[in-house]
Amino acid sequence: MSVLEHVDRILLTAAIVLVLVAGLLLLVRIWLGPSMLDRAISLDVIAALIIAGLGAKSAFARDPFYFPIMLVLAFLGFTGSVGIARFIAVRD
Repeated sequence: MSVLEHVDRILLTAAIVLVLVAGLLLLVRIWLGPSMLDRAISLDVIAALIIAGLGAKSAFARDPFYFPIMLVLAFLGFTGSVGIARFIAVRD
């Protein structure tokens, strides 16, 4: 294993750890969020973090298997955000 591959592994591991920490902080925000909008935004960001985590795992494993899954999750996250925004707009 070359030095660059070793640095690559360390950085990807750090990225995965940061994504996990951000996910835990977002779960706290969902639990304690003072408004429905805070919770909706947190769920949208969690979808983005899942996609980022899958991308980091895919890069770590050097396997493109997760790319279609990431695209589907991005589509579901977008449509979920639009649906929540419409629900909140009608409710207010």
